[in-house]
Amino acid sequence: MSTTVFCTATARQTENIVRNLQSAGFSGDDISVLLADKQGTRDLAVEHNTKTPEGAATGAGGGAVLGGALGWIAGIGALAIPGIGPFIAAGPILAALSGAAIGGTVGGLSGALVGMGMSEFEAKQYESKVKDGSALISIHTDNSHDVKRATDICEHAGASDVTTSGEVAVASSDRHHDLR
Repeated sequence: MSTTVFCTATARQTENIVRNLQSAGFSGDDISVLLADKQGTRDLAVEHNTKTPEGAATGAGGGAVLGGALGWIAGIGALAIPGIGPFIAAGPILAALSGAAIGGTVGGLSGALVGMGMSEFEAKQYESKVKDGSALISIHTDNSHDVKRATDICEHAGASDVTTSGEVAVASSDRHHDLR
């Protein structure tokens, strides 16, 4: 079963969490960070970058402290979601949100979070916290030991709202259920 650990954090906590996840052997491909870009543009835009130099430059808009930490995560970009505002995103959440930014999708951030396996209620709560300045961090893993390690890292750094969301596997016999 695939599980995602979610939490919200301040900029300083986010830096600590990302660095500790890296030190613990988590892949940058499995970590997402999303934060409001209070200094960004209000124009509809998606800008993708990948790796530390570009990440540091993009991350500086959301607080220079996050530049290096976010640069390690696979993919970083700045985007604006109509009706919600400008964000800096790194990791798999960038792809989910890029579609919302380009298409002007209703429900933008919360819709993307629901698509990542979060309940609609939780997604709306997280969206509100991100709009208010918290960073949203997610860590995707396929084993329970890593879920515990990621949860512990987030909690130890003082993150708020630490929760998990899992994808349920459906047996092939259930997928082809006869509805007659």
